[in-house]
Amino acid sequence: MSYRKSMVLIITVYVLAFGVAVLTAIALPFDSLIATVLVADVVATLFVYMCSTLFKNTSVYDPYWSVAPLVMVPFFVESLSPAVWVLLFVLYLWGIRLTLNWAYTFKGLHEEDWRYALFRERFPRAFPLINLFCLHMMPTVVVFLITLPAFLLVQSGPSLSLSYVLIAIVAVSAVIVQGSADYKMHTHRAKHPGKVLKEGIWRYSRHPNYFGEILFWFAIYGMMAVITPDNALAVIGPLINLLMFLVISIPLMEKRCMKRVQGYAAYKETTSMLVPLPFALHKEVRQE
Repeated sequence: MSYRKSMVLIITVYVLAFGVAVLTAIALPFDSLIATVLVADVVATLFVYMCSTLFKNTSVYDPYWSVAPLVMVPFFVESLSPAVWVLLFVLYLWGIRLTLNWAYTFKGLHEEDWRYALFRERFPRAFPLINLFCLHMMPTVVVFLITLPAFLLVQSGPSLSLSYVLIAIVAVSAVIVQGSADYKMHTHRAKHPGKVLKEGIWRYSRHPNYFGEILFWFAIYGMMAVITPDNALAVIGPLINLLMFLVISIPLMEKRCMKRVQGYAAYKETTSMLVPLPFALHKEVRQE
């Protein structure tokens, strides 16, 4: 299937998923908006899962991570104060950039992300369950939890403060870090396929794009925390997100790079795994 046809199908799937979510939300009897949106979110995920099963390609789900928060947060907005505008700007900056990055790397429905293909190959009998619960539902729950601070923030009638603005700047910086890391990797792979990237921010971190993603959601939590400190438990979402990267995403990527990227073993010994650090400081941290 061509790129254009594949993209049209993906867009159609997500438009229909949004429609299914809205109809679900209308039909639900809950008084809690958070509960309503969560159930509608799960139903939309089930619809995307059915489509990914139909197309035999779990990568149909990939845009969900960056699209879902942009769709859900506006439903919680009660008034468009300056503080809410700041949050929406930061959130949409992150979501649009990440979605465009997905569109750039998306080759078409004839290809599937190597991680999904790995699960499909290793666990052929259990894959339908893995696909539903681990590759669709679990990320959806994580996305909902990391976006929860934004829900709580826009509902609280926030006002601007210096600390709020400073944390928003951190969030924007995280988007810039992630975007610059992705751009550098794209250009490097085009010019030097199979060779390790040690330039720019990749000189100081083996996974700066992951670092930017993790930092962004902690910043969103921080923006909420300075407005509504009573909702401290909302940090569970960013913490689970961090754990997913440390336990799943980074180990899988490291193992793949060790096999496929020339010079990665030496690069791994001299470069911080996640937080960008100069070599001298990274060496000190390792020794401790």
